Parts: sequence; C-alpha cells; structure tokens
Amino acid sequence: MQTALSAFYNPPMDRKQTAEIDQKYRSLATIWFVLLMSQFMVLGAAVYIGGQTLAAAEAAGAEPQENAIVILIFAMLGLSSLAMSFFLRKRMQDQAEAMQNMSYVQTGILIACAFCESISLIGFILAVVFGYKYFFLWFVVGIVGIFLHFPRRQHLINASYRSSSPQ
Repeated sequence: MQTALSAFYNPPMDRKQTAEIDQKYRSLATIWFVLLMSQFMVLGAAVYIGGQTLAAAEAAGAEPQENAIVILIFAMLGLSSLAMSFFLRKRMQDQAEAMQNMSYVQTGILIACAFCESISLIGFILAVVFGYKYFFLWFVVGIVGIFLHFPRRQHLINASYRSSSPQ
C-alpha cells in the first residue's frame, strides 16, 4: 500500500547512495557495539576492584560508608546525563536532516553513547572510591541507555542527500 508520505520516508535512491548508507550503517553499528562492550569491561573492573574495596573494609571491621548526599548527587548526575544523551542525539539528528549530512547522525550517536558511558563511570567511582555496594545500578542505566541509542538505518536515509527534482 503506497501512501503520500512513503516517498518522503523512503526516497528513491541510486546504488551509490544505498551503498554509502549501508557502509555508514555498518560503521555505526560497529562503533555502537564496541562502546557497549567497553561498558562490560568497565563493569568487570568495577566488580573486581570494588569487591576488593568492600572486602578490605569488612576485614578491617569497618562498616561501609553510606554517603547519602554523594549517592543522591551521583544519581541526579546520572539521570541528567541520560536525559542529555537523548536530547543531544535528537538535536544532532534534526541537524543532520536539515543539512542533509549523514556525519551528524554518527556524531549524535557518539555523543549520546558517551553520555551513557559517563553514567557507568559514575558507578565505577561509587564502587572504587566509596565502596557502594549498589554501584551496578548505574551500570544498568548506562547499558540500557546505550541499547536505546542503537543506530537506525532510517536516520541515515533521512539525512542522506535527496535530489531536488520532483518525481
């Protein structure tokens, strides 16, 4: 079923444009996957180092410090980073479509994933420096954020150059 908007959402493209979009999409998916795997590497380091920190504190007979204010500040920082990741990605996507430049799509995904990775780094700091035993919650939020920023081919198609001749 053809609709009036299908030409806008699926503009006719030649083979060169299709190949360029496919190549860019594969690059974006690879970068996204590497950033996701880096989250799990940092999580492994946090579990190992944070576990040692908690074990050392328990061996010394000290109670783990529960710094409620620091944890609240880090929670607000993490949630604001998640919100900023979506805001900036959407802004870069709009700019990519307005300027018909696919590079802005890649920039938007990289910025969004960097903000999500910063959430996990906050969890890492909580594990290593503060010995907070629920540090993994920040990793969950960061990893879910990166999953939500999976690259979409349609964003590249919308940002690709369209001829101005009517069809």
